[in-house]
Amino acid sequence: MNRTSLLLVIAVAMFAAPALALIETYDFSDPELEVRYQSLTQELRCPKCQNQNIADSNAPISQDLRKLLHQQLEAGESDDEILDHMVARYGEFVRYRPSFGGVSIILWLAPALLLLAAFGVLLLTLRSKSRATTAGVASLSAEEQARLASLLNKVERDS
Repeated sequence: MNRTSLLLVIAVAMFAAPALALIETYDFSDPELEVRYQSLTQELRCPKCQNQNIADSNAPISQDLRKLLHQQLEAGESDDEILDHMVARYGEFVRYRPSFGGVSIILWLAPALLLLAAFGVLLLTLRSKSRATTAGVASLSAEEQARLASLLNKVERDS
């Protein structure tokens, strides 16, 4: 096999690989179900891939979840019932936007709590520096305070 033929075979294999990907199609009894299906597949995270939703993942678990989702939609379950079922089976991690409750409250409130803590530390730091400056002037003797006042007056007159 010559070099040109080998390169041609490699190029065909590279461009044919996406054609091997599985494309699932589901028939829905109502167009509204298909819209809900698309929305829910974007909302649910693949338990294996972790950073992909089940719409974009080709993992077998995502294929199973899409099939289950189709079945549940056709059975007449609401979005909340479907999400509750998925969370009960795979944990809160399966949702890209976890609900506000339980342990996830910590995740939702952590940024605000950290910001408040940083603000508190800043206030304490500024207050302690202010006290140190005030305490430094107050600890001067009467003679040192008079000398300091005369130096400040001299600076004001010169400027």
